[in-house]
Amino acid sequence: MKIAIDAMGGDNAPKVVVEGAMEAIDNVKELHITLVGNENEIKKYLSNDERITIIHTNEMIEGDEEPIRAVRRKKNASVVLMANEVKEKRADACISAGNTGALVVSGLFVVGRTKGIDRPALSPTLPTADGKGFLLLDAGANVDASAHNLVQYGVMGSIYCEKVRMIPKPTVGLLNVGTEDGKGNNVTKKAFQQLANAPIHFIGNVEARDLLNGVADVVVTDGFSGNITLKSIEGTALHVMKLLKNTLTSSLKTKLAAGLIKNDLKKLKNELDYPEYGGAALFGLSAPVIKSHGSSNSRAIYHTIKQACHMIENDVIGTIERTVTSLDFVEEE
Repeated sequence: MKIAIDAMGGDNAPKVVVEGAMEAIDNVKELHITLVGNENEIKKYLSNDERITIIHTNEMIEGDEEPIRAVRRKKNASVVLMANEVKEKRADACISAGNTGALVVSGLFVVGRTKGIDRPALSPTLPTADGKGFLLLDAGANVDASAHNLVQYGVMGSIYCEKVRMIPKPTVGLLNVGTEDGKGNNVTKKAFQQLANAPIHFIGNVEARDLLNGVADVVVTDGFSGNITLKSIEGTALHVMKLLKNTLTSSLKTKLAAGLIKNDLKKLKNELDYPEYGGAALFGLSAPVIKSHGSSNSRAIYHTIKQACHMIENDVIGTIERTVTSLDFVEEE
């Protein structure tokens, strides 16, 4: 397996990217990694270059740059060269913790779409109370979606959960304003009917308040609602941890109590830290393209690399293409 990684993407690059790559090489046999970025900076942290190669470039796309313009203008940017490794079949998958928009654009115009998929979906796995997690898609690749797109999202998410997350017969829910069958706007009503006929375990509409209780393994929505849901969960988790920290450091008594439950607090933090589940796969492309969180540490990068390996080993992209192209009952809008 060969994976290309944008070594300059993310808040803590290239240090955590290089460290995560070295950990992956130590633990995954027959894995080869190509790091794309400033060679001198990468080598500062590269203590083991076994099965790791470097493609040097000084160019990168910053987080505040407009994605389409930046990808067109910066042909030698690390994220663009990374995607090109996949296009030229020198890599089986690619990973970046950098500018999400630039990764989506590079994925679409360099890597290319999966046959039969109209629009890609950004799909993070978020934590649930039982520790199992759920897949949310789309989380922001496309702010608008048709019923046809939502059906494809459900199929792609179901295949991923079954093949990579090893969930037998994963449940698929449609994010809506109520659980009743007739709820929602015209798009969600139409999507409900089509999802009910798709080759997935569709359980109907689900509400946002039930997501963290594990109401479904896969939650389908458009990128606008999905991104708001994602950011709301992120913000709530950060707020809860801040409140907890303030409470446990407010007095000597609470500080002593915090010391007694230190390990439990670390466990809670890890459960809320969703990058531990890996990155957000960009489903609908002709090869695995994964967005790791911008604030990822080396462990999160390692998990994302393992995620890419599982997608390659289980032929997730091929299964998605074969399944979606067989859905002749769905009429494109």
